[in-house]
Amino acid sequence: MALQHAASGDKIALSRGDDDIAFFTSVALAKTPHMELIRLVLPKERPMPLHRVEGEVTLQCLEGEIEVDAHDKLINLKPGEMLYLAGGVPHAVRAVEDAVGLMTILIERSDSSTTTD
Repeated sequence: MALQHAASGDKIALSRGDDDIAFFTSVALAKTPHMELIRLVLPKERPMPLHRVEGEVTLQCLEGEIEVDAHDKLINLKPGEMLYLAGGVPHAVRAVEDAVGLMTILIERSDSSTTTD
């Protein structure tokens, strides 16, 4: 069964279910040609290793505490705090305690065509 992404105007629940942490249930909530919105569930025992994303990224902590290793420093996020990373910045993510975040990734377009009027 294919994952159903939210459509424009759909309400999206951001809180996690009871089993989300146990099963690491991160979910792509919405995806368009320009953006992907992900509810990221981070169990304390399962860090995300160093990686990079081509598009710009924001990560907002909704529950728990998240630590991001980027720009040669550790950045801690608590509920209500958000981090912005430019595209291509290497980063690792781990939960200091079981956590839920909202991640937005802007998707780089492969074509460089623009329209001018």
